[in-house]
Amino acid sequence: MRFVLVVDGANVVGSRPDGWWKDRAGAARRLHEQLLVADTTYDEIVLVLEGEAKGGVRPGKDAHVRVVHAGGSGDDTIVAQARAAGERGDRVVVATADRALQARVAPWAGSISPSALLDQM
Repeated sequence: MRFVLVVDGANVVGSRPDGWWKDRAGAARRLHEQLLVADTTYDEIVLVLEGEAKGGVRPGKDAHVRVVHAGGSGDDTIVAQARAAGERGDRVVVATADRALQARVAPWAGSISPSALLDQM
């Protein structure tokens, strides 16, 4: 069994008032870079990006971080990623403060807050 973290990129980036709204792509790139070097216990980290943030990081895998560009709703993509990992038998955690999203992924995943994730990095 693998330990998988699915990151709601928009929610995690939006949790810090550091000017991310001026450069969404740059904020996504910085989060991706932080996840690449973070000392975590996760075997795989799935970073879901939507909207303008997709311009900051190409989709695909770098080391243990896989970037997924949402084709439509970021939340729907996060649910699909959590479901797929959970159905594979992985232990899944979703990083988001969105309570509705937490409820949607609950059959397959637990959740942590953006601040808890950022504290781990």
